[in-house]
Amino acid sequence: MAVADVSLQVFAGEIVGLIGPNGAGKSTLFKVIAGIDRPTSGAVEFNGNPIAGKRADRVCRLGVASTHQLVRPFPYMSVLENVMVGAFFGRVPRPHSPRAAREIAFEALQFCGLEGRAGDAARMLTLAGRKRLEIARALATGPVVVLLDEVLAGLNPTETDRTLELMRAIVARGVTIVIVEHNLRAVRGLCSRIAVMAQGRKIADGDPATVLADANVIAAYLGTAPQ
Repeated sequence: MAVADVSLQVFAGEIVGLIGPNGAGKSTLFKVIAGIDRPTSGAVEFNGNPIAGKRADRVCRLGVASTHQLVRPFPYMSVLENVMVGAFFGRVPRPHSPRAAREIAFEALQFCGLEGRAGDAARMLTLAGRKRLEIARALATGPVVVLLDEVLAGLNPTETDRTLELMRAIVARGVTIVIVEHNLRAVRGLCSRIAVMAQGRKIADGDPATVLADANVIAAYLGTAPQ
């Protein structure tokens, strides 16, 4: 099974890291939470309300937005139009006009540092730009929680630092973040708590220093103690 007997609580205002080897079930867990995949058993609750099995668009409108591990913009639409999609189809209530959606989208682009590329086709952005576009589109939905799947993958150190600053700014606005990431240095400096998955199961959960020193985590994922 891709995910089995995983129990994870996330509290408002946290930045929670979800780590583990490739194939551990991290992205599948995100898809189950976001409504992209339907669980065969178990429960997912958001603010005390069951959401397991709900369609992804309905989960998004409740306040759970997700980004994709492989960035998936609409390549021939403009950067602004891409984010307007999030504003139109994620928010409750929906914007009453294209102009209102455009204002929401442009504010999200400003927050993510992409306002200067608003009129460009999404395919013209660098990888770092497309990842920021994913975040902006998620923010345009008006989320309570954002699930970020390997948003740092492929970024150089400068781009990584800028994205970490962006995530801290998102949490400062009252949005909770759960992030799947392999950059352990970034996770350790960013997250208040880390959960570890291996072979579809959660094997550790706690503060970064304790989790990264756990013998089971070292054996299953790290191989050696973190420096």
